[in-house]
Amino acid sequence: MKGELYIKEKRCKGCGICAAFCPKKVLEVSLLGKIVPVRPEDCIACGQCEMRCPDFAIFVERRESK
Repeated sequence: MKGELYIKEKRCKGCGICAAFCPKKVLEVSLLGKIVPVRPEDCIACGQCEMRCPDFAIFVERRESK
């Protein structure tokens, strides 16, 4: 399973919780204090980031890998 990440920047406060729980280290906090996907191709659509975000700022669209 692969995933497409969507981040609502206005909601993100850059707490880094999603990055801390990402098993593939897809996410990082940028210098501007927002979450950015640095390795989106490694996303396994586990949903940990989406589940842990206290501000509902990140969403994962799951799709079958080809």
